[in-house]
Amino acid sequence: MAETFTTNVPARLDRLPWSRFHWMVVIALGVTWILDGLEVTLVGSLSPAIAGGLALSSTQIGLSGSAYILGAVLGALVFGRLTDTFGRRRLFTITVGVYLVATILTGFSWDFWSFLLFRFLTGAGIGGEYGAVNSAIQELIPARRRGYTDLAINGSFWVGAALGAVGSLIVLDPQIVDQAWGWRLAFIIGGALALIVIYIRRYIPESPRWLMSHGHPQEAEAVVAAIEADIQKRSGIVLPPTAGLPTLRLRPMRTSWLDIARSLIVRHPKRTVLGIVLMATQAFCYNAIFFTYALVLTRFYGIAPASIGWFILPFAAGNFLGPLLLGHFFDSIGRKPMISLTYGLSGVLLCLTGWGFAEGMLSAVWQTVAWTVIFFFASAGASAAYLTIGESFPLETRAVTISLFYAFGTLLGGVGGPALFGALIESGERHQILWGYLLGGGLMLLASVVELFLGVAAERKPLEEVAPPLSIIDDAP
Repeated sequence: MAETFTTNVPARLDRLPWSRFHWMVVIALGVTWILDGLEVTLVGSLSPAIAGGLALSSTQIGLSGSAYILGAVLGALVFGRLTDTFGRRRLFTITVGVYLVATILTGFSWDFWSFLLFRFLTGAGIGGEYGAVNSAIQELIPARRRGYTDLAINGSFWVGAALGAVGSLIVLDPQIVDQAWGWRLAFIIGGALALIVIYIRRYIPESPRWLMSHGHPQEAEAVVAAIEADIQKRSGIVLPPTAGLPTLRLRPMRTSWLDIARSLIVRHPKRTVLGIVLMATQAFCYNAIFFTYALVLTRFYGIAPASIGWFILPFAAGNFLGPLLLGHFFDSIGRKPMISLTYGLSGVLLCLTGWGFAEGMLSAVWQTVAWTVIFFFASAGASAAYLTIGESFPLETRAVTISLFYAFGTLLGGVGGPALFGALIESGERHQILWGYLLGGGLMLLASVVELFLGVAAERKPLEEVAPPLSIIDDAP
């Protein structure tokens, strides 16, 4: 493990043309966000049905949302560290397995406490996915496409949300499904989908970057060579010789929590502050609003629970289209101006919409339109937050760092959000809820300003240039 070696694996990965292999990575790993979106939407769309089936209050529904997020926080912390230690591939198989079992058990909940426990365990599986999957994606996608690809994948959360919305329309239709089992069936089907994910992921190799950092340069070379050979065979493209590509000289090391702390506090303190702010603000904004989305529509606009899905579909579409249509600009214009712009716009619009809601100026349709526009921008910014954290810290600590920021940011901004908004909605007073919207919008504006001062210009740069590995050997005098 102590022997040094020289490798050009990162440069070979970054020079690859877009190929079938990259589409496999996008599909097999990006499905994590689809599953997360499905889960969140199911609870949001089905919350009135779940509340009726298990005799839950609005506050208890809000607490179940917080339990899911708390599970995701702890899952991220545990599995993130294991991902950096044992590899991306091994852990993103384990984490999706945890999700599969837990979400099926959710469908068999019998009271508030069992529902709370199973939501917690489901969140743990999804939370563990974030570190393993995000690090693998960023390490396998070429630098020139990393921003757009990462944003589009993170935005696919809302494909899951749309599927959840459509699914809710079906399972809440008494002519199709027995209502005693409607909401339960939705969770069981979600778990069954995870079986497909496990099968597809069999074809994704271990990250060559992780292999080289853990003293397996020959295995890393073999994985890259296999990818190159497959691309040349399927496309007919002849890749240029590897001679002359930039190289790295590394000494493999085992990272400790002390190494992780030094990376966060000593090497990159500004990036640490930035990561916490970006993650916490978007987590509060998203979780506070989306986990209680259905409750607002039913309580204040009189929308029937069975019709909630129709209002979630345009909201989900806006959230998906934001990263998809704006993602290119994060690679061309740059990370800092685009993150600041998207956070700032969404914050201003959220405050204005909150005021309109409090004054009774919006119908259910216009409330949905407003939320759709807000989160068109917020979704691009939030997706870029995950991108920023993954890019900004060294290879050896990438997964655990993503997990730590997701955990701390979500703990600070996401756990309390659903519970707070659940309690505000319980009050039945629009002006009480306004304070929640103003808080969410104000936090997004704060993040916009912080990004302007502390943002990292990582667009189109190799990961090793943005954040040199801890194991790198610098021979410069």
